[in-house]
Parts: sequence; C-alpha cells; structure tokens
Amino acid sequence: MNEKSKSPLIDEDAIRGLAEVLNDTGLSEIEVEQKGLRIRVARNVTATVSAPAPAPAPAAAPAETTPAQKPAADPDADLATHPGAVTSPMVGTAYRAPEPGAAPFVEVGTTVERGQTLMIVEAMKTMNHIPAPRAGTVTAILVENGQPVEYGEPLMIIE
Repeated sequence: MNEKSKSPLIDEDAIRGLAEVLNDTGLSEIEVEQKGLRIRVARNVTATVSAPAPAPAPAAAPAETTPAQKPAADPDADLATHPGAVTSPMVGTAYRAPEPGAAPFVEVGTTVERGQTLMIVEAMKTMNHIPAPRAGTVTAILVENGQPVEYGEPLMIIE
C-alpha cells in the first residue's frame, strides 16, 4: 500500500450514511463531493418475483393509476422529449404534496401559471420545489408520491 491508500481521508461513517440514504430512498447509487473528496456508493439491484427492482425510470404503472395520469402506451423515454414535459432537475424522491396527508400541489386538469410549484423533489434531506416552466394545463402526472426519480426523468406533462 502506498501513503495515499493509508490516508484517513475516507470517512466510514459518511459511507454508511450514504448507504442508508440508498436504502431509505430506493436509489441504486449516490455520489457526493466535499473538499475535493468524491465518494460514490452504489448497489446491485436484482429483480425478484415478489417485488420489482427500482429502476431509473418507472417501467410499469401501478394498477391503480388511471390512463389520464400515466399513458401506458408511451414509454417514459419518449415522454422526456415531449415539448410539454417537466423533467426532474436532480436525483431524489418526488413528493406531490407539501407534507404527508396534504392535498397535492396539482392534479391532472389543473391549470398552472409559470413558476407555480408542481411538486417537491427531496435530495439529501433538502426539499427542492419544482416550478412550472410555463403556463398551461397538467395533462399527465408520470410519478407517484414518494417515488424515487432520476435526473432528466419526466415528472409530468403541461400543455
């Protein structure tokens, strides 16, 4: 081992904390950089018969989702290029309401103004409000409350 590998720069508590964030959010990897030290924690996710594996973009809509909320025929990859798509600016957990038990910020059919909060994406215990990039009507909501989201993943469609 060289001197660099013996250096106490690696904070095992930070790694454990990041691993806990992965477990809490269902994400498959997380990376942070602080004071020139970059730590990336990732885990292998395998599908089982009893539960679907978390994926960067939801592949199948839950049975209770109505067609108006999530078009089943359009894959999310195509929806990201939709001119009315509002995409996630970060990796995190999407919340449709300001707090548990509260009414969602918007529903399908809601008319929104530019800058109006559509939802929140929590990343590293920080609540990031996602504003409407344009005025229009919400025609589709593509994520469920509490669902992990990836950077660039379509969250909803505003037309």
